[in-house]
Amino acid sequence: MKSIPTTFQAPSRWLTHLFIVLLATLATSPTWAATPVTVRIAFIGPADGDAHAGAQQGIKEANAQGKFLGLAYQLVASADIGAARAAKASAVVVDADAAALPAIAAAAPELPVLNVRAEDDALRTQCVGNLFHTIPSQAMRSDALAQWHKKQPGSQATAQAWHASAELYAGSQLNKRYSDASGRAMNDQAWAAWAAVKLVSDTVARLHTSEPVGLLGALRKDLAFDGQKGVDMSFRDNGQLRQPLLLVENGKIVGEAPVRGIAPNGDLDSLGNTACAK
Repeated sequence: MKSIPTTFQAPSRWLTHLFIVLLATLATSPTWAATPVTVRIAFIGPADGDAHAGAQQGIKEANAQGKFLGLAYQLVASADIGAARAAKASAVVVDADAAALPAIAAAAPELPVLNVRAEDDALRTQCVGNLFHTIPSQAMRSDALAQWHKKQPGSQATAQAWHASAELYAGSQLNKRYSDASGRAMNDQAWAAWAAVKLVSDTVARLHTSEPVGLLGALRKDLAFDGQKGVDMSFRDNGQLRQPLLLVENGKIVGEAPVRGIAPNGDLDSLGNTACAK
């Protein structure tokens, strides 16, 4: 029988060492952990609303990623912020009116609280340290339309965070996943809640921590979230998520804001208020 060349008879000593180190690393990594780390995200709001359906979709997608990282995400229905704290939530998604949000955030200053419904500009000027807004503000929508009307006078378009006909940047896949799971078309509140859960889960995976204080700092200063919109989005100092808006007319997307040729360099801060009230 023809002998096998010695270079293939056995791995060299450094390859053997590398293989042992690799096995040891994998065996002790979260991916190979027998018990995944549970990350709880609380939800305050109606269980039959679009926001809840969007948050559920976010959890489903977070778990699809998390199973490779030893992370298991749960959406915990909570009657109030006290219940969210008792559940040891890492963050809280809130589908509530503007009047309720400051008190919710103040009752748990260590927890990131993500507003997915209230568009009131006054909430953004208060600049509550742990309150974030993934839903666009009224001023963002107004500024988007003002830019669009400079380019398309007389247009009857509306400015939206999301639309069921979005296709770019894997938007069509997101719309299909959501509609298949919920039986609904994704709208602004559903997208805002999905985005809230996803940006929290992405941050947990990146930082390897679900501690609320660590997440709070990272969301404030170290977020880069795509949200199927094709740009890196981050939070302003006033808690508002910088994001492009879709311009929709007669059920079709006709443009995007910031509007090219109107807003300088596509500046996301050309939409809405950026400053805190003094």
